[in-house]
Amino acid sequence: MKIAMGSIAVTLLIGLPSLMLHAANPRMTDKAASALAMRAPVITDAWVRATVPGQPVGGAYMKIDSTTPATLVHVETAVAKEVQVHAMHMDNGVMKMREHGQLAIPAGKTVELAPGGLHLMLLGLKQPLKAGDTISLKMTFIDANKAKTTSVIKAPVRPIGQ
Repeated sequence: MKIAMGSIAVTLLIGLPSLMLHAANPRMTDKAASALAMRAPVITDAWVRATVPGQPVGGAYMKIDSTTPATLVHVETAVAKEVQVHAMHMDNGVMKMREHGQLAIPAGKTVELAPGGLHLMLLGLKQPLKAGDTISLKMTFIDANKAKTTSVIKAPVRPIGQ
């Protein structure tokens, strides 16, 4: 059953950008929409960490690959008021976190968003993120030719401490 669900998720991740592009621009041919979608970054291993009641922020993590250079320019989700790319780094023995801004995705290289490094910060949570739930993240990328693609991914919420 897990294999079948995984195959469905991969099929949706590959096909959804093409459908979204075609719906956004009805004059675009199916072939053009499909070609643009094939250049869309591929997101894998997405997950979100559970939060405690009253916690105003959360974190989302994943791996992003692209066959062509791309830039993550916007992320949104229904569970938070805002989503930002953040980076954590050590500064004189103190861990600091700062907004990173747009995220470059080099061609042929995996960009990993992980605890303790680059990650998506979910700001202004509208409710606690509960282990076992799934949230949607709408991610917008622009490639080197200024073509915009949007991918909607589902990320499971993992328990605190994982």
